[in-house]
Amino acid sequence: MDGLHFSPYDPTFRPRNFSGVIDAESLKTPGSGLDIAVGPGIVSLEDYVAASERHLRHTLGEPESLEVAHGEHPAEEVAETTDDEHECFVGSIDQGTTSSRFIIFNGEGTLITSHQIEFDNLYPQPGWHEHDPIELFTSVEECIEGAMQKFGDLGHSRAKIRSIGITNQRETTVVWDKNTGEPLYNAVVWPDTRTGAIVRDLKTRDGADTIIELCGLPLSTYPSSVKLLWLIENVEAVKQAYEESRLAFGTVDSWLIYKLNGGAQTKNPVHVTDSTNASRTMFMNLRTLQYDNTLLKFFGIDRTKVHLPKIVPSSDAECFGKVAAGALAGAPIAGCLGDQSAALVGQCAFNPGQAKNTYGTGCFLLYNVGTEPVISQSGLLATVAYDLGHGRKPVYALEGSIAVAGAGVKFLTNNLGFAETSSGLTDLAESVEDNGGVFFVTAFSGLFAPYWIDDAKGTLFGMTQHTNKGHIARATLEATCYQTKAILDAMEKDSGKKLERLAVDGGLSNSDLCMQTQADVSGITVDRPAMRETTALGAAIAAGLATGVWRELEDLRGVHDVTGRSKFEPRMERKKAQKLFKKWEQAVEMSRGWVNEHLEEDEEEE
Repeated sequence: MDGLHFSPYDPTFRPRNFSGVIDAESLKTPGSGLDIAVGPGIVSLEDYVAASERHLRHTLGEPESLEVAHGEHPAEEVAETTDDEHECFVGSIDQGTTSSRFIIFNGEGTLITSHQIEFDNLYPQPGWHEHDPIELFTSVEECIEGAMQKFGDLGHSRAKIRSIGITNQRETTVVWDKNTGEPLYNAVVWPDTRTGAIVRDLKTRDGADTIIELCGLPLSTYPSSVKLLWLIENVEAVKQAYEESRLAFGTVDSWLIYKLNGGAQTKNPVHVTDSTNASRTMFMNLRTLQYDNTLLKFFGIDRTKVHLPKIVPSSDAECFGKVAAGALAGAPIAGCLGDQSAALVGQCAFNPGQAKNTYGTGCFLLYNVGTEPVISQSGLLATVAYDLGHGRKPVYALEGSIAVAGAGVKFLTNNLGFAETSSGLTDLAESVEDNGGVFFVTAFSGLFAPYWIDDAKGTLFGMTQHTNKGHIARATLEATCYQTKAILDAMEKDSGKKLERLAVDGGLSNSDLCMQTQADVSGITVDRPAMRETTALGAAIAAGLATGVWRELEDLRGVHDVTGRSKFEPRMERKKAQKLFKKWEQAVEMSRGWVNEHLEEDEEEE
């Protein structure tokens, strides 16, 4: 190894003046363009040469001849390989509100195979929303096994999986005993509203108006901080663990990483989170990307009594550990992004001014503002868009969060029986020419951005004897589009620029009616990619950047340059669109005040 120059860990390289011959002298020369990191498995010159050949083929294609000259290692000793043998893949865990998935992508960002499992959503009381943490993890395990079985059936081996990434529902709060690894309560899910009274109390405390400058989030029932407070105050097992300094707290990413690494059974349990997830807790300073004592003090959290996950970049080959067991045992976990940040990365929206909107259970619009955070004056959230490490600066976003999108569709199918499937409900919405004057404010969990009305409830307006199921179905789809329009208006106020194109993804984006409605009410072009698994792709990109599948963000620009893109241009007359939006705003105002605790207490006494 003497005389070889190794750079700091970055397992990819692109030689500047490659002649087709690697010789010992060029390997010795710093800055020759042939510097390579000491990465996993590179322990000798033979390993170094093999790694060099792999990366040269990956980055430059197949040269006419690839000779290796170094003393006792003549060219003929290098094994001939095929393109297929050099092909590498990245796995992506996509843990969402209603299902878990494991998706495998190749080095071009093409989806190869996947496996998905739905799990139970628990609603023990009105406004409460929970998951079983054990079921979350086992569903992920089963998805990995299922996808890897399909991967093997395609003729691929486990060894071809370079690394895996994780993307997850944000804000959802998990607490467990750090000594035993056992959950202390169900996970409290992001749209849960049981914390309303806590939020109202927090808003009266000194400093309530200024903490948004530190963390970027307004006080609401949404972030993890208030969920943790509720658990400490109301669940005896959690309170006792807190007092005894054995309470472990994390968002879903932390829980999955902890469990995938072996949990409490390992000598050094891995308890980490990335900055995109940490930015949703209200405990992290947006600028330092570390926990802030002022914020923790405001919420009354004693750091000596709760085990907080270490905050690390979203892309790293070591921080997240390795899978301990199963079909992917030994595979490095090299990327982690909150789901909406992952979708922004998966859309390759790397430039300031680019935005994406994900239509999932909820709906989340992220607008890339660059490397300095922008604190909204218009009801939006300031958040970390992504932090891909390796010398790159963290990138920030303005975000508009909508609690109910696809959840509204499920409400009509599962609760009211309007249709058997989501596509059936879309067909129902398409059976009428318009909404028939019906507006549905789907505030099942209050209203999020840009309104932040915690005491709103789901309300239907404008029904007459003419109203049928089709009108209500259409009004449900339109509700997401109107609230997105309100968010776009707020983003224009904060940024001073009108968005020209909105990239979309998520299940509800499959509806042409919904996407055309979005273009009409917003007055901008809606751009839908052919491959809509952008959230999972974003996590794969984070992992792939850390492990040499991709070298730079520029290598990913062409991922979506394929046939099948759909663009929806505004077709509705602007005056009509503006009139409809005004009716929506009127409906929003009328949905206020339905949660009145004093009135409910009076009714209980009677």
